[in-house]
Amino acid sequence: MTARPLCPLAGAGQGGPGAAPALVLDFAARPFEVRRSLATVARHLTEAGLGPETRGRVEIVLAEALNNIVEHAYRGQPAGRVTLALRREGGLARVRLCDHGAPMPDGAPPARAPARGTLPEGGFGWTLIRALSARAAYRRMTGGNCLDLEIALG
Repeated sequence: MTARPLCPLAGAGQGGPGAAPALVLDFAARPFEVRRSLATVARHLTEAGLGPETRGRVEIVLAEALNNIVEHAYRGQPAGRVTLALRREGGLARVRLCDHGAPMPDGAPPARAPARGTLPEGGFGWTLIRALSARAAYRRMTGGNCLDLEIALG
């Protein structure tokens, strides 16, 4: 894990012009690295004085999104890299996740949860992300994926 962004998307749109995110992580898109990064985010949020319920909400959203990147964006490819940029702004955690994996099918996150019992396992990650986030916006640009998340901190 390093502190340098993977792509120029990591700091854009996070606060005012030229504002740097409070935390930037660049790591391999592998399950162990996702777990390490989530632990780093949890420590960062604890040091910022956020309680366990709020930290848990942020961690669940990030775990679902990051695991989707590992499992889907880089499926069938050597593990690529992921950049996570986190900034606290008012009552929100603003997060940007960037990767250079495959784009989302149809260029957008799934519209809704699949019918119960239609997937062998999982499949409800986007339902959790939407339920626990104030905003989730995806776009494909410059050969990469960019997911912006806003998570309420109160």
